[in-house]
Amino acid sequence: MATIRRLTRADEMTLGRAVDAYLATLGGAEQASTRRTYGRILRAVAAEFGTKAAPDEMGAEAFAAWFGQQWAGRSPSTWNVSLDAVRSAAAYWQRQGWIAADPSRMLARRKPRPDRARALSRVDVGQLLTREDIALRERTLWRMLYETAARSAEVLALDVRDLDLPNRRAKVRRKGGAVDTIVWQTGTARLLPKLLKGRKSGPVFVTERKARVQLPPADLDPDGRARLSYQQAAALFSAASGGATLHQLRHSALTHDAEDGTGTPMLMARSGHTSARSLAKYARVSAEALERHQASRDPARRR
Repeated sequence: MATIRRLTRADEMTLGRAVDAYLATLGGAEQASTRRTYGRILRAVAAEFGTKAAPDEMGAEAFAAWFGQQWAGRSPSTWNVSLDAVRSAAAYWQRQGWIAADPSRMLARRKPRPDRARALSRVDVGQLLTREDIALRERTLWRMLYETAARSAEVLALDVRDLDLPNRRAKVRRKGGAVDTIVWQTGTARLLPKLLKGRKSGPVFVTERKARVQLPPADLDPDGRARLSYQQAAALFSAASGGATLHQLRHSALTHDAEDGTGTPMLMARSGHTSARSLAKYARVSAEALERHQASRDPARRR
């Protein structure tokens, strides 16, 4: 029978090594997105409090003050993801005996504000997807997100080998780890070959220049360019759209489908949701559709 032992004695552990040890536990393929996100956050923690410092040297008050400076101005979802990263790592460190208490214990998760106007209008989406001043990479990414209704993390994680170009589909790993299929339409099908330029391997969406830091081989294309990060992709879309988020492309696609009469089973297949309850917020009628409904039934307008 195998025995369980601590990786390193508490008095020998540094914060930098503790971060690396925790991230090594997220080794599954289905955890790749989580590992990238949590890794960015935890390395920021290590840089602030010292990679060679002991993990237990982070005081709760000092940590709360620093964390607030970093993320208080961000959205509730960003705050919560950042806090989840620290708490997940802290729970692992406590089990190893490297810390006595969670340094984030003075912080609380934030409740997202209900947003009933998440879907972009069809006109707004159409204008974004056809802008000629936008780079090919972004036009391809945005159109694929809208046509597939997939999560941005799922699409950004695509490798060229995942694509079935003749059949306009690809294998993705959904939230939770399930392998699923996304299917796109003619717009994406026309753009993808231009973007890939014959590439047969590596990430589908990559940076313009070679990576400046060492990255896993799976996140590099044959020319050494890195996989496009969510942060960069989100910033580019926000700048072009006047503050909208990548998630709104997915939300818009599902809302527009629901308005056109697409049934729940098909919406769930497109979105990757496993429950109709989770899908409900996407199927809410948009203001644009409500205006069309009212106009078509306005007695005064018919005269």
